[in-house]
Parts: sequence; structure tokens; C-alpha cells
Amino acid sequence: MAKPMTKTQLIAALADEMGVDKKSAAAALEALINIITREVSAGGAVTLPGVGKIYCRERPERMVRNPATGEQIKKPADKVVKMTIAKALKESVNS
Repeated sequence: MAKPMTKTQLIAALADEMGVDKKSAAAALEALINIITREVSAGGAVTLPGVGKIYCRERPERMVRNPATGEQIKKPADKVVKMTIAKALKESVNS
């Protein structure tokens, strides 16, 4: 498996693709991250066309096991961020 692209590499690739300097590309990426974070934190969802949908899902209270001791403990309800991958991206990876 290839190493994941770092934020610096992503900014450089974004700047090259957009034909702008790295500072502008970094600002665009930060703005996108802030928008996604704000929307998902508020309970909404964000669809990135061709990539997928990012959303927040609530998990109910449940019993979990401490792997060190084997003790059963009750974990309170919480929220988790999920992402559904777009069909177009899946097909491009598998072709």
C-alpha cells in the first residue's frame, strides 16, 4: 500500500491543479475543512461530488469489554463521523 499523501503534498498538488500559489491553495483547503467541520458538528452532512458523503451518526449506549482485564463496562452513547464513498470513486479505483 502506498503512503498517504501529506497535507503539504496535498496543498502542493492543489496549487498545481488550480494554477495558484501554495498560500492560496492552503487557504482554500483550510476553508473547506472548516466548512465540513462546522456542518458535520452541527449534525448535518456534506457531499463532495465524486468523492463521497461525510456525516455524523449517533451510537447508542452499549456494553464493551476492557481487553486488558476482560471486564464488561457500559460505554455511554456518543457520536461518530462516517464517510460513504461515491460510486464513481469506487469504480475508478477498481477499473
